[in-house]
Amino acid sequence: MRPQIFESPALFRLGPVPITETMAASLATTALLLVVFGAIARAVVRRPDGRMAAAGRLTFGFLRDLVTQAAGRPSPGLEIFAGTLFLFISGATVLGQLPGVRSPVANLSATAALAVLVFLAVPAAGIRAQGVGGYFKHYFRPNPVLFPLHVVSELSRTLALALRLFGNMMSGQLIVALMVALVGVLVPVPLMALDLLIGFLQAYIFTILTCVYIGAAIRVGEGD
Repeated sequence: MRPQIFESPALFRLGPVPITETMAASLATTALLLVVFGAIARAVVRRPDGRMAAAGRLTFGFLRDLVTQAAGRPSPGLEIFAGTLFLFISGATVLGQLPGVRSPVANLSATAALAVLVFLAVPAAGIRAQGVGGYFKHYFRPNPVLFPLHVVSELSRTLALALRLFGNMMSGQLIVALMVALVGVLVPVPLMALDLLIGFLQAYIFTILTCVYIGAAIRVGEGD
């Protein structure tokens, strides 16, 4: 199970569009999350005292507290966006533990796509909260000469998000794949558990950084 860096084999084509392993794994992760949390949502409505409903409330409370602490204020929209990122990365981590399945977040193109979503969400949230002028004028503070540095900072942290997630996920899957090839299936089980833990940790870090970046964009100019 060799993790891919940029390339991903095409499984089939839909007209001119190739469907790669990474795309298929991403769709499978999304479908799995929709099924699981659709069931949880129904449980909350129909059986609010059940275990599944309790798990749903715990998950929602965890994500709400995570966003509030990292962004510095409650934000329902950010809870949905950041929570979706966290659940997708966590789901992709679980999916990657299945034999013969590569986690989509072990491919740089997938992690780059997630980072680009964050990159686009930052100014979108800032403009919504502060207006176009109120948000973009912070690029020229405290001196207009610093404008290029602000732009480079935005781009570099997006690249860092993608590379950090990709590097940790790829290295974990590579180690497990090598151990399976060398010593068989059962011996690497502790490493697979460690890989799973690292994936959840990376999902947590990615989500926190997303909340920090978007929270800063929402609050830009408030100290003036």
